[in-house]
Amino acid sequence: MISINCLNRQFTDIQAIIFDKDGTLEDSGNYLRNLAQKRARLIDAQIPGVGEPLLMAFGVNDGGLDPAGLQAVGSRSENEIAAAAYIAETGRGWSAALDIVRGAFSEVDRVMESTPNAMFPSCLESIASFAGAGLKLGIISAATTSQVVKFAHYHKLQPYFQVLLGSDLQFAKPDPRLFQFACQELGVNPAQTLMIGDSSWDMIMGSQGGAAGCIGISWGRSMKPLAMADMSIEDLSALQITR
Repeated sequence: MISINCLNRQFTDIQAIIFDKDGTLEDSGNYLRNLAQKRARLIDAQIPGVGEPLLMAFGVNDGGLDPAGLQAVGSRSENEIAAAAYIAETGRGWSAALDIVRGAFSEVDRVMESTPNAMFPSCLESIASFAGAGLKLGIISAATTSQVVKFAHYHKLQPYFQVLLGSDLQFAKPDPRLFQFACQELGVNPAQTLMIGDSSWDMIMGSQGGAAGCIGISWGRSMKPLAMADMSIEDLSALQITR
């Protein structure tokens, strides 16, 4: 039986850990901020005046990225709908607004670097130790499943992770059924699974999905308290395995 000690708490009989990707395993803050800025700039070139409100909606303020903002935690579809809503307020029809947004997003995809970002320092070592102890591991991301798979292949994580899930499934964050589905795919009980992420959506999904514990991770960033988090840590070394 595996127990995990974290700060002043022990989680007993743990069989699996499920991670968020962006901001939790992948140091993608700069990439996501640049992505939001380029999307807003292209849309503003067609609909002058919507660029700044779009950046605020995406969660980009004073050059920084809000880890709880739409760009950080929302799916591509959710970002498209939010952007189209701002355009529709200028008097464009909904179909025309969506066409403008999707065209801008596709153009940004064409010019932006598609190589996955670096993982946070010591992240891989912690993952290897979790897997080596016999824990099952999974990823649930607001990115698409293909992007999650690409990230795993790029960083050679396939030996460690049994489940890789994105936003293109029937359920999306923070729907607890997504967490429960991941547990089902891993063959574990949610009550024997930890959820680790950097947003309240991760914590809400895990908590309402019956997780043994929901742990927020900051990697040294300044973060607001996450709703439904049992605790917050700065890096994965705070999790210590005992038997």
